[in-house]
Amino acid sequence: MKTILVDAWNTFVTINGIDRDLKELLDAFPNPKIILTNANKQECITYGIVNMPYEVFSLEHNPNKTDKAYFLKMLNHFNLQPGDVLYFEHNEDAKNSAISVGIKTYHYKKEDNLDGLDTFLRNNLD
Repeated sequence: MKTILVDAWNTFVTINGIDRDLKELLDAFPNPKIILTNANKQECITYGIVNMPYEVFSLEHNPNKTDKAYFLKMLNHFNLQPGDVLYFEHNEDAKNSAISVGIKTYHYKKEDNLDGLDTFLRNNLD
């Protein structure tokens, strides 16, 4: 069963807290979920990336998600292969970084509705 990698800030978490519609969509899938962030411990508190319903992973800017090393280290940390995960991300450079290591990635834009993400997940999850 594939793991869903979830972009944290400006995707799952915003200035208004957890995006409840997005959480509801994700909870419809039995797959494990991991929230990915660049934030350090203090930034997680500042941005509200605390007490999350899914595990949170960060390398605390060493490196950031725009560097493919972030994704290689994350995969190694969880003993996963690129084909074991799906990812959605709002930042185009981070999206491209994930794609560069073989992670199937969806460019998520807040202004779009959740239909595109739902289709991406349904079409690519085991």
